[in-house]
Amino acid sequence: MTDSSESGATIFVLFGATGDLAKRMVIPAFFQLAQHDLLPKKWLLVGNGRGDVSHEDFKQHVHDVLTEFGPKPEDGPWDEFSANLRFAGGGFDGTNPGSLLDVLEDSKKTLGDDAQYIHYLAIPPTAFIPITEGLGAHGLAKGSRVVYEKPFGTSPANYAELDEAVHKVLDEEQVFRIDHFLGKEGTQNLHALRFGNGLFDSVWNREHIRAVQIDVPETLDIDDRAEFYDQTGAFLDMIVTHLFQLAAEIAMEPPLSMKADDLQAARESVIAAFRPLAQEDVVFGQYDGYTETEGIAKDSTMDTFVAARLWIDTDRWRDVPFLLRTGKQLATGAQQISLIFRKPATGPLSHDAPVAGNVLTVDVAGSGSINLKVVVKEPGAEFALATATSDLPLSGVPDADPLPPYVKLINDVVIGDRSLFTRPDGLAAAWAAVKPILDDRPPVEKYARESWGPDAAKAIAAPDGWLLGE
Repeated sequence: MTDSSESGATIFVLFGATGDLAKRMVIPAFFQLAQHDLLPKKWLLVGNGRGDVSHEDFKQHVHDVLTEFGPKPEDGPWDEFSANLRFAGGGFDGTNPGSLLDVLEDSKKTLGDDAQYIHYLAIPPTAFIPITEGLGAHGLAKGSRVVYEKPFGTSPANYAELDEAVHKVLDEEQVFRIDHFLGKEGTQNLHALRFGNGLFDSVWNREHIRAVQIDVPETLDIDDRAEFYDQTGAFLDMIVTHLFQLAAEIAMEPPLSMKADDLQAARESVIAAFRPLAQEDVVFGQYDGYTETEGIAKDSTMDTFVAARLWIDTDRWRDVPFLLRTGKQLATGAQQISLIFRKPATGPLSHDAPVAGNVLTVDVAGSGSINLKVVVKEPGAEFALATATSDLPLSGVPDADPLPPYVKLINDVVIGDRSLFTRPDGLAAAWAAVKPILDDRPPVEKYARESWGPDAAKAIAAPDGWLLGE
């Protein structure tokens, strides 16, 4: 089954339903599921929070959220969708269920006692353990599926504590640790591009690829996330989660099949081969004016920019640098993966071919696209080499119906497909790889807004430089 509309009755419980993440990502994703007719035929969405909010007020809140962030209520089945919204206030933890148990009891009168619970924790990681313990204490864990937002932990020690607390209440098969970069169409197409095309399958290794760049610059500032961001920073918010996962998607050994267990095993195995990051391979930056933001300490040394050189100690990738870059308030926004191929070692054009003449780029923003840069003869009377590019927007594939990542991943939770979700062994390995940096953080270098970050980051990507912006 690949369509959640075929699933049985489902009660979604959205913890943190009035928070920023729910507003920007999760609630719009649920409405898009309705637009695509991907919700179960019988379902309810119960929002949870500390406030005492009526069902009708929550419906209005959801309407306001969709009006601001889209898709617009009038562009979908709003009346049918809103009829399935409920709210349970008073908070929730192991000692206090608030009104959630009463609302869920009423919900089961509508959907039946056999309705599946899917709990979505759109809350800060500091609240994961109390909510998880509450699920166990109030009988809401058995048979349920639980979605945890990133970051899954804030340090190696905190990760271990969280993992232990989760597995006291839930079996691993019930746990869905979401990383929305894995749900992007472009990311998923890495599998199709590599394993479905002989053109690339045989050259996906160190003999033919000499560098990989994973570049996710952002033009945004920290907006209204100041308190969260100053406890997390770019390194924990992006490198340990999204960019490490993208590196694993590229570097994994071919899985035995495309089934969930095999894909997860291949992904997590290669993360175990990530070499612990060294000081000389990491540059931290902070944009000018960060400490003037309301809610940020004047002496904060939190990073808003990271450039890192990751080494993967497998036979396939040994000595190939994986170059990771992300940051706030940079010159442009992008989400792209670039594989830089070696130029010919021998032959009549080996000395004339440009160094970065062959580059395969997968854009993972939006619906995604694939870009191939190749060496060609420059048209004209003389034989001179040039480069040309070809673009394939994935939205232009016949019968394409691209899904935003949260929509794709929530659909996968409903059908029980864990292919694009992280496992504890991979997360433990990721935390081990960054521990040296967390234990001894590099100095934070200032950079101008709308720039490409600190000058020191250029050395990380030598000799090519970053393909974006240089």
